[in-house]
Amino acid sequence: MTIAHPAALWAKTSTFEPIHIDCTTAIMLKILDSKCKMGIEEQTALTAIYDVIKDQQGELLDARLHPLIASARQQITTEILQDVHEQRIHAEEVIPKPVMKAFKQRLREALMPEH
Repeated sequence: MTIAHPAALWAKTSTFEPIHIDCTTAIMLKILDSKCKMGIEEQTALTAIYDVIKDQQGELLDARLHPLIASARQQITTEILQDVHEQRIHAEEVIPKPVMKAFKQRLREALMPEH
């Protein structure tokens, strides 16, 4: 029996607005594009959250990103990396910065309350 990551358990009991689904997807793209400044523990937590919510509908980003992310997690090719990079740039352009900042703060408060 595998024990779920605490972040996955949190995600299962939390409510995510469609824009928060987009924020999670964008951060996942950032991790895969090696542009994420989070530490490995935070990246692992975000990945666990993503795995819980990835089937929910976002607001601004296309659901077709999820197969791309799945492919990038399985096998990195130059073509996939280029697609991930382009989609990360797009996500950062369409998600308002204050929304992303507030979402990251929510994650910090929920997952790392001692910080």
